[in-house]
Parts: sequence; C-alpha cells; structure tokens
Amino acid sequence: MRGLLRSPGRPELVCAPGNAGIARDHVPCVPVGVDDVEGIVRVAVEERCDLAVIGPEVPLVRGVVDALAEAHVRAFGPTATAARIEGSKAYAKELMAAVGVPTAAHRKARDHAEGLEAVRAFGTPVVIKADSLAAGKGVMMCRTEQEALAALDSVFLERRFGATSAVVEEMLEGEELSLLALCDGVRAVPMAPARDYKRIFDDDEGPNTGGMGSFSPVPGIDREHAEVLARAVHQPILDELRARGTPYHGVLYAGLMMTASGPRVLEYNCRFGDPEAQAVLPRLRSDLLDVLERSVRPGGLEGVRLEWSSEWAVTVVLASRGYPESSSHGDAISGLRSLGALETEVLHAGTADVDGKLVTAGGRVMSVTGFGADAAKARERAYDAAGRVAFDGKQMRRDVAARVGDRVDA
Repeated sequence: MRGLLRSPGRPELVCAPGNAGIARDHVPCVPVGVDDVEGIVRVAVEERCDLAVIGPEVPLVRGVVDALAEAHVRAFGPTATAARIEGSKAYAKELMAAVGVPTAAHRKARDHAEGLEAVRAFGTPVVIKADSLAAGKGVMMCRTEQEALAALDSVFLERRFGATSAVVEEMLEGEELSLLALCDGVRAVPMAPARDYKRIFDDDEGPNTGGMGSFSPVPGIDREHAEVLARAVHQPILDELRARGTPYHGVLYAGLMMTASGPRVLEYNCRFGDPEAQAVLPRLRSDLLDVLERSVRPGGLEGVRLEWSSEWAVTVVLASRGYPESSSHGDAISGLRSLGALETEVLHAGTADVDGKLVTAGGRVMSVTGFGADAAKARERAYDAAGRVAFDGKQMRRDVAARVGDRVDA
C-alpha cells in the first residue's frame, strides 16, 4: 500500500479489510475479510476501481482474480489455476519437474504411512511440508526421526494445516535468497533480492513463522545475477503455465537455497513476500503503480527495467505473545510517536483501533524497517525504532542482518 502511495500518479486507494495503520494513513478501509471473494468483488465494483491489487494468497487461490475479471475489473494477481503454485506444494514440485527447475529431491505422501516411508528413505534431517496454505507455518524442519514423526502426526492425524497430503524432501544446506519477479504472462522482470528469517527465535531456532525479518540488497547478488536467476527459475514456469493455457500475471516469488552445487528452489509464492516486500519496495525508484498497470495491459512489461536505490533496508517484525502457535489480542501498543524523526518506516499488520487506542490484533503485529547507506546503519536504525515500540508479550528476533557484509557489486 505504501508503495502505491509513493506513486507520482497520486492514486486514490481503498483497502479491504485494511488495519489501524492503513487507516491512519488516511486510506479508507472496508471491513471485508480476505477470504470473502464476493465481498472483495463487490467493493471493487462499488468503488469503480481501475485496478485491484491483491495482496494475500488466500483470495488468489480462491479465485478472486477470476471473479474480478467476470465483473470487468482489472486485477494484478494470478488466476486460481495459476495460484496453485503456492496453494499446493506437490503441484509446484510437478511444475518444476516438468521444466527442469532445480529443487530438492522429494516425494509426495498421501497418508501417514507413505510419509513415514519417505522419511526413512531420505533419512534425517528431512523437511516435511503440508500440501496446503498454512501462512508459512506448514513447513517443518526435522533433525531427527522423532521430530519427523511428530510432523507427520500434525499433518495427517491432527489435521493442523487442513491438508490431506504432504511433501517430504531432503534438507538443503546453504543461504536462503528471496527473489520476486513481476510477471505479465510472458516475461518475468526480477525485483531486488532479499533475505528473510523464517524461524521465531535467534540463530534459526524454533518453529517456522510467516517471517520475522528481512533485508535488501543481498551481498553478492547484483542485478545481472538476479536476471540470470529469473531466467532459470521464473521464466520456465511462466512458459509452462502459458503453454498450459493458464498464463501467470502478478508477482511470482521464488524462495531459493543457494547451495554449494547451485541454486535450488525451496518454494514459490503467488504474491509479494512478507516480510521481504517491506525491505524491497521502499528501495524501488520506479513507479510501482505504473509497472503493475503495465503488467495487465497489452504489451505488458516489455522493455521495463526497474530502478533501485543504493540504500539498504533492514526489516524487523514485532510479534505478539504466543506466536506462531497462537496470538494475543488487545494488548496496548505504545512508543510509535517517538519514531517520527527516525529514518524508518512502520507498517502495521495485526493491529486494531479500539476506542482510539492502538492494540494488538494478530500474530505478527507490525514491522519496522530501517534505512541506511550500509547494512550496519540500516540495522541500527531498525532496532533503535523496534526497541521503542512496546506491548505486553512482544517478540522479535535480535539477529536480523547481524552477519551481513555490504558487498553487492550492484
């Protein structure tokens, strides 16, 4: 939303459902749930929207872009069929196999017994992924067979993720890289790379989350390297989906592991990554609204070359008590007024305005992004600001971008 507000075109925005932070940016918020496809379409039609930009994966997988098209509303995002690349881990693996995109060795498990057979075939450590949308929490890194059995139980016996199958795969070693690309159905234009932090605790301990922090740029990954990666892991997917009659429009997020033997795709997402977008989009110097509109028009993104600031961005996520297993609601949030003079950006997620007071309303409450000429300065500003925000049970990682050099060669 902030990226669109920065557009020189000064667009009029409406958000559904929005949050307390968006409302404080003087953007009208309509109380329509992210899973309410009919409600989203109704708002777009009533507000006479020229372009609907779909953020979360849930409405995309449920077909909101298809429904908007039927209502003659242009939308930035993939159709339900194309969004299966995030909705089903097994489908994503099938696509990668079809076009030769490098990924981890894997097996699909349709029940607990097949899962156990796959775990014993791979040995440990092993990764178990629920074959469903799970808000980033359905990926379980299992160091022992006991942990793997518990993960299989959570998928097949406890039905924690609403999945009826799982993907069991080898655990890859290396450094993770997030590379988003804007897609017009034919071509993929890579954005600036980022690196995120998925585990809840420092040093990558604890369960996976939707993301606890990120930074951009990434040392050693310059523009040319990002373009090479996009040709290897984004373009083949676009070509295959177009050949199947389901061209991909929107953001295609590739989560990569940079292994000793080359990049391997861990997953694809069908939308802007969170919290990667918080570190990437503020660095964009091209007009975001213009490129989103071009991606859904004839001619698409041909000739588009995105321009980026040389500054660094470091994002720290503040989460509520109990996250990721649960979340705390109604805890008063303070300290935001002291951030005005700092070189930071605060974006709300799980917040609400109750009787004029800002309170927590979800697991990941907000993110704080610091900017600077180098990684150290951006990190210092991010943590200075994050430390000033207070609410009961606040959780945040203390090691985001802690071991980052500044060499990017961009």
